[in-house]
Amino acid sequence: MARIDTENINREREPSGSAAGSATVPAQPATKSLGSRAQGTVATLLRAQNVHRLLGSGDTVTHILKGVSLVVDRMEYMSIVGPSGSGKSTLLYLLGGLDRPNRGDDEGKPFSPPSAVFIDGENTHDLTDAQLAVVRNEKIGFIFQFHYLLKEFTAQENVALPMFKLGRWSRDECLKRAAGLLDQFSLSSKLKRRANRLSGGEQQRVAIARALANEPAVLLADEPTGNLDRKNTEIVADIFNSLAARGQTIVMVTHDQALAQRARRMITMEDGTIVSDRVLA
Repeated sequence: MARIDTENINREREPSGSAAGSATVPAQPATKSLGSRAQGTVATLLRAQNVHRLLGSGDTVTHILKGVSLVVDRMEYMSIVGPSGSGKSTLLYLLGGLDRPNRGDDEGKPFSPPSAVFIDGENTHDLTDAQLAVVRNEKIGFIFQFHYLLKEFTAQENVALPMFKLGRWSRDECLKRAAGLLDQFSLSSKLKRRANRLSGGEQQRVAIARALANEPAVLLADEPTGNLDRKNTEIVADIFNSLAARGQTIVMVTHDQALAQRARRMITMEDGTIVSDRVLA
């Protein structure tokens, strides 16, 4: 795997400055509307079809997502923005198979067309919990606002854990691969350091390395810089740019407009619906 160039991104920089040392992202077409792009193609990796998500029941039911349709193709770098409560994170969790959409309304009437999420062509409603867990572990890497590292484990062990679970490599191979991933993010000197002895920025870089451990088809990031200062936010932004330039599919939910503008496609949500879908210049 190519090394992420972080040589220059550890120094202080202006918040609005360009990403020093990051890989060049291919030029994109001028901004334009894409519509719903709901049908999908052979390149489609994730697809939301008329997705509804309701919480509660009776008088307390809340309609979180209201018929969202969205396609994510391979090699896309997409940001999802919108006010709090607009349904961004709920949509992300559904796309990643952490939850399933509702198939009918609060009175039990089925939605038409069926409310469904497809991961690489597989309808999450057709999979058992165990089957869905396998799909998640094989095809999806998750990055959250809170890194969720296991504090009693070293950085290397935290990155290796998803590989241990997948069972594709031996334990020694998993640890070697974990070391290689951490080296890409300039953390080779922190391999044996326990997670609770790392800085906040280092912890998030370890979390990104962990998300890449099983060579996922897509990275799903929920407010990945929400707990970071501007310097470390720029480091994470540069890492995402470099990964996207190498062909990694990324879908990122963020309130940070500057970070969202780094993506190649931006989805804007309001009140459980998509109100804008555009390519960024």
